[in-house]
Amino acid sequence: MKVKEVIDALERFAPLPLQDGFDNAGLQVGLTEATVTGALLCLDVTEEVIDEAVQRRCNVIVSHHPLLFSKLKRVTGDNYVERCVMMAIQKGIVVYSAHTNMDNAMYGVNFKMAEKLGLRDVEILEPKADNLVKLVTYVPVSHAETVRKALFGAGCGSIGNYDNCSYNIEGVGTFRGGEGTHPFVGEVGKEHEEKEVRIETIIPAHKEGTAVKAMLEVHPYEEPAYDLFPVKNEWSQAGAGAIGVLDQPEEILSFLKRLKSVFGVSCVRYNNYVGKTIQSVALCGGSGAFLIPLAIARHADVFVTGEIKYHEFFGHENEILLAEIGHYESEQYTKEIFYSIIKDLCPEIPVYMCSVVTNPIKYL
Repeated sequence: MKVKEVIDALERFAPLPLQDGFDNAGLQVGLTEATVTGALLCLDVTEEVIDEAVQRRCNVIVSHHPLLFSKLKRVTGDNYVERCVMMAIQKGIVVYSAHTNMDNAMYGVNFKMAEKLGLRDVEILEPKADNLVKLVTYVPVSHAETVRKALFGAGCGSIGNYDNCSYNIEGVGTFRGGEGTHPFVGEVGKEHEEKEVRIETIIPAHKEGTAVKAMLEVHPYEEPAYDLFPVKNEWSQAGAGAIGVLDQPEEILSFLKRLKSVFGVSCVRYNNYVGKTIQSVALCGGSGAFLIPLAIARHADVFVTGEIKYHEFFGHENEILLAEIGHYESEQYTKEIFYSIIKDLCPEIPVYMCSVVTNPIKYL
């Protein structure tokens, strides 16, 4: 199994185009043609983490937080990032990071948090907008099903929990092949009418090229006609945060204690909420305070995230319970997602959860 195959699997689950503009997810260090000897999974890449990878004979490190957030002007070992880059290269270790693309992915970081809390009916809290494309093409009736299957296989036609979605209208297409053409039907130089199906379907923008290629490979026409339209609709299968419900309402103190236990938190910071019980839970791993207004608009009883600033706690006592559990603590189970992806791809690859606690924040 080559490194690039592991990366492909990770990016099928959390495509790089899902990452936020400030991010630098993806390959950080190394060559992807190398054969995988083992994978070490972590939140942050530090010198201690690389040492553990060497000890376990792993030549791949998969982290949540990118080692390289910004460009390096020099690599002299002045800080831990430069030293980690030098160590990884010297030891032949590939470093790959899945950050906000994993945050924004369906069943990614936030869905894992929801799973740990036992939430049901979980959905994206803030779906991405302007990330969909409508693909329209015209196909002879005899080949409509073949083209539809190819489009669905390329990722078209998913709307919420439905797949294989398309709209089909029968009509008549006309064309005339010029000199040097080889029309599928009709004769060169003569106008031809053909019963066709107009197929409309939806696709994430980052899969546009894949979908067009799949369609062209099976379309019978020498020059298939197709259109691509940007769609303003929200994309319910990707975005920030998550929201779901508990099976039964839970007393506030009971919920906070369980939250502390589930995520191994030394200190939960929360506001003075006057509500009585908790059932609707909104959450976001890492720095998710920007979603507080949306959590309130969605009538969540509580919003759980890794970091909330002091002034962001003010003014919500009649609206929502805010619970801050720590950045590292909120994202620690991301390693379990990495583990499942890699093990499903190749059970034979040795995969280890990093034993180093990279949380830079200590509690006294």
